[in-house]
Amino acid sequence: MKEFSLYANFVDIAGKGIYPAKITVAEGKIKKIEPTSDVVEHYILPGFIDAHIHIESSMLIPTEFARAAVVSGTVATVSDPHEIANVLGKAGVEYMIQNARKSPLKFNFGAPSCVPATQYETAGATITADDIDELLSRPDVKYLSEMMNWPGVIYDDPEVERKLAVARKHKKPVDGHAPGLTGDMALAYIHKGITTDHECYTLEEARFKLDNGMKILIREGSAAKNFDALIDLVDDYSDRLMFCSDDKHPDDLMEGHINLLVKRALAKGKDLFKVLQIACVNPVFHYSLDVGLLRVGDPADFIIVDNFHDFNILQTWIDGEKVAQKGESLIFPAPETEAPNQFYVSRKKILDYSFATKTRLVHTIKVMDKELITGSAVERIILTKGSKGHSNLAIDVLKLVVVNRYKEAPVAIGFIEGFGLTRGALASSVAHDSHNIIAVGATDSAIWKAVGAVMDHKGGLCATDLTGLILLPLPVAGLMSLESAEKVAAQYQAVDRFAKKMGCTLTSPFMSLSFMALLVIPSLKLSDRGLFDAERFQFIDLNA
Repeated sequence: MKEFSLYANFVDIAGKGIYPAKITVAEGKIKKIEPTSDVVEHYILPGFIDAHIHIESSMLIPTEFARAAVVSGTVATVSDPHEIANVLGKAGVEYMIQNARKSPLKFNFGAPSCVPATQYETAGATITADDIDELLSRPDVKYLSEMMNWPGVIYDDPEVERKLAVARKHKKPVDGHAPGLTGDMALAYIHKGITTDHECYTLEEARFKLDNGMKILIREGSAAKNFDALIDLVDDYSDRLMFCSDDKHPDDLMEGHINLLVKRALAKGKDLFKVLQIACVNPVFHYSLDVGLLRVGDPADFIIVDNFHDFNILQTWIDGEKVAQKGESLIFPAPETEAPNQFYVSRKKILDYSFATKTRLVHTIKVMDKELITGSAVERIILTKGSKGHSNLAIDVLKLVVVNRYKEAPVAIGFIEGFGLTRGALASSVAHDSHNIIAVGATDSAIWKAVGAVMDHKGGLCATDLTGLILLPLPVAGLMSLESAEKVAAQYQAVDRFAKKMGCTLTSPFMSLSFMALLVIPSLKLSDRGLFDAERFQFIDLNA
């Protein structure tokens, strides 16, 4: 790799200054940074880092995620392979690592701490403390990823204790996941060595955790959007904040990534150097990442932007190689043919989706747009001949089902309000965290058709109104496509439009649907084993 120089206004984040400079790169590293009197137009600064993301939620394999992300100035991610691990175990983690190695983007994977996420659902695999020990012994596995089992941490669950001990042994940080947790329970959680939380949704909660030693990730994803609630933390806590997306759907990724959060923060009048410290610097030190910060001797990982108002990414460089220029990725596609998966169940019958009851009143999940948390209510359903309970479209109460994809089992049935469907059904094999098949619909026949299509393709997103059907196939673990980022984004937009055409009022229908089985987020969710109260951590009767 030959030596070359660039001239730009150097953004010195640590020194809080900007000056014209000649930056010399040799052998993929920063060789010299020299002030110059030359008049230069653009600005050079470190690249952006997503400090917590599940690559699987983009529905793209890592190499395709990278092709899309570098256009927005992303040079690295802190990636939790928790989703594919719940389907395929350690083999899924290895798949992500090996595929990521084909890309210049710096993926930094963690060891999934909660597989299965809880004992109240059926996952495809288990990752033990011994497995985590093996993973964390590797230099390319940087941290113990989000410890969602906060009750296990607080109340000294033996297996959780072993996992935390393994992280201490390898001197690697432990990510947290404790939405809404404050007070003495939060203190107990923090004191066990949990270093971060990306689940804060109020300023008060985030400040409490920051004041007691945690680092907080400001999250803005496709479903959970906490930027507006938390961005004022920048003024006083810039040394302990990071930006993350957590879950990013493919069409959103094509629109932008961490760069959008930087631009929004600056538009709100936040200090440039504080914002860039959050977006570029803090993750490097917290996770000990091999990512350059535009210092002499660092890997040549940087971006060039036009100005701090428009903040257009003109170029992205990783290890001294230009990987994006003016909205175009320069990374060549890396074709992948391997599609590991687990689908061991057969198609259900329509009658399997029926609900027998003698009461019209049921506990319902209340979906909240742009949030992972849900509410709960008691609503009236339609009761037909044979005491069969059905959706009540008049009050927007729809049937919700979860179908076990790993073994033959009865269909779990619940009811949900807030989706707005007036006909048809949506189904998905992306259902956090165990990724059984989840579906919501106006009628049993529509649910049967949508779930059947997902099963036939061994994974995907489906929308049908019984007269038409659109499906985005996800052959890799039922979570990711082997197609290009551009094609997957277009397919996702098509199925999203179809869902909204059937009346769905949510911003991201499939992202919201995927979280209705996430038992570690309050308050009411649906497991493959039944309706679950995530605040009391127990199953409840569907009948009210």
